[in-house]
Amino acid sequence: MASRINDEDIALVRERARIDEVVGAYVQLRNAGGGSLKGLCPFHDEKTPSFQVTPSRGFYYCFGCGEGGDVITFLQKIDNLSFTEAVQALADKTGVQLRISDDGRPATQPGLRQRVLAANQAASEFYQSQITSAEAVIFRQFVDGRGFDREAAQHFSMGYAPKDGKALHDHLHRAGFSDEELVRAGLIRESGWDYFQGRVVWPIKDSAKSVLGFGARRVFDDDRMPAKYLNTPETVVYKKSHVLYGLDLARQPIGKKAQAVVVEGYTDVMACHLSGIDTAVASCGTAFGADHARMLQRLMGNNDAFNGEVVFTFDGDAAGQAAALKVFSLDQTFVAQTYVAVEPNGLDPCDLRLKSGEPAVRELVGRRVPLYRFVMRNVVAQYDLDRVDGRLQAVRAAAPLLSSIRDGSLVRGYLHDLAQLVGMDVEEVRQIVSQQVRRAMPAAHEPPKQRTRRPAEEPDGPVLDGLSLPWPDPRDRNLAVERDTLKLMLQYPTLFDTTWNGVSADDFTHPAYRAVFEVILATPFQAQGWTEQLQAVTVDDVARQLQVALLVEGIHHDPDEAYASAYTAKLQLLTTLRRLAELKSRLQRINPVEHSSAHKQAFTELIALETRRRTLEQISAGAD
Repeated sequence: MASRINDEDIALVRERARIDEVVGAYVQLRNAGGGSLKGLCPFHDEKTPSFQVTPSRGFYYCFGCGEGGDVITFLQKIDNLSFTEAVQALADKTGVQLRISDDGRPATQPGLRQRVLAANQAASEFYQSQITSAEAVIFRQFVDGRGFDREAAQHFSMGYAPKDGKALHDHLHRAGFSDEELVRAGLIRESGWDYFQGRVVWPIKDSAKSVLGFGARRVFDDDRMPAKYLNTPETVVYKKSHVLYGLDLARQPIGKKAQAVVVEGYTDVMACHLSGIDTAVASCGTAFGADHARMLQRLMGNNDAFNGEVVFTFDGDAAGQAAALKVFSLDQTFVAQTYVAVEPNGLDPCDLRLKSGEPAVRELVGRRVPLYRFVMRNVVAQYDLDRVDGRLQAVRAAAPLLSSIRDGSLVRGYLHDLAQLVGMDVEEVRQIVSQQVRRAMPAAHEPPKQRTRRPAEEPDGPVLDGLSLPWPDPRDRNLAVERDTLKLMLQYPTLFDTTWNGVSADDFTHPAYRAVFEVILATPFQAQGWTEQLQAVTVDDVARQLQVALLVEGIHHDPDEAYASAYTAKLQLLTTLRRLAELKSRLQRINPVEHSSAHKQAFTELIALETRRRTLEQISAGAD
């Protein structure tokens, strides 16, 4: 059961956390008279201050963009925090001891979290103070050997844990921390010895820059701990599946850019940030998992399935390929698009920066390829393509990858990629994949079994150009507009003009919905028997059954031509937003000085798309 914060404690946090002080840490505020403060809004670009804070009421509001709320809301928005995380961060700042319970039972000892965080902060400061000691020469050699200077080490709060097994224990004991608190913080062991000894240390922080735990690397050959990397054990504040190194620095850039770059190590995060990739993070002492994926997706937002990207960097060896396959199994957790960036020579970002400089690190991320394509190539490479049966096995093994692609417009391209990889005719590959996907269709979403159409029954007219299709989940909100548009077209075709209000196949991202529309588009409307004709010319069993489902599903409105026009505008608006995101990304990569013509052309296209967006927004208002 989820933990719950006591309501009285939340109220106390609101009372103690002065909104002017919290907001003032992010925004330069000036007196606006009447007890109010003004500044430039942190949530949208503006030159004239329209962001107002009223300390006496505990609220903020922007008259430019409409953002507003209390101190908790502000921290949620500015740092991309959940409500609980924001309350916890403010409680830590204001000294409020939160009572957190699970089903009415206390989950943690009151005040323990604050003492653990205080001990971690004191430990971090102690480790940092040791980097100039005579013993820490090995720390300085390690930092220098990886291309970092002292300023970089300080920026990332790196430290050194002395070999003296009780140096930290004695220091924190003098600072007033008990052995029990230090054990609960994971800083010392039950025996009283320091948890980290003779190691390079990185503090792992949350978005409020509170130290949750540490990661430590072995640098001495006689280190008694066998692991090269050692992390803080699970504590009341440190859960390895819920933390990402570098998130304190990357959280805001991830939210603003809708991008996250996931690397494998602490020095890789450092190399990326110093090279201008300020969205880089790494998992800590564990493989990247589902909780990490959900965390990044929440930071980027879920508003648009094509707004955002997660880029993974892997080594080019077998371990890197295995990691890619594991991440691929998590792909459906993301709404954002997933990519892989692999350096051809197998260098990680830290080594790449050391060998080729910071531009090479930026280029590595810029050369990213879709995760599907990377995994598909690695799957195919496992088979002997010089043999007929090897090619057949490779296509069958790659079939599930194609069926799981969310963006239907990519399926055909990847189908051609697969055909090229195995050296087979694309139509032959299409048939093999179609058979394989149909066999593997999930039972939970599988439509009723249909009889197999005999060759003699093949219809004249348009044939569906696509592989056998995955059954779309009718509860998927990201696809609701596509589904409802097709329901209108099938049930009320006379509400549309002869071009179906300008809708195109590219407006449908799910391959099954796209396939149904392609048949609608290719079949001239006739007053009698049109739906029967659609069924007759649809070869794919899934597409044909989906038509039936859409024909019988209810429509919540009594539609007319205006409503149909508004709904198709709503569908086209989503396509326009995707194209805008792609174009803005392309514009960022074009140097306006070196490629002025291309930059001008892209900017002109951007203006046209923005105009279309505004028009479609006005028309689509009637669809709500």
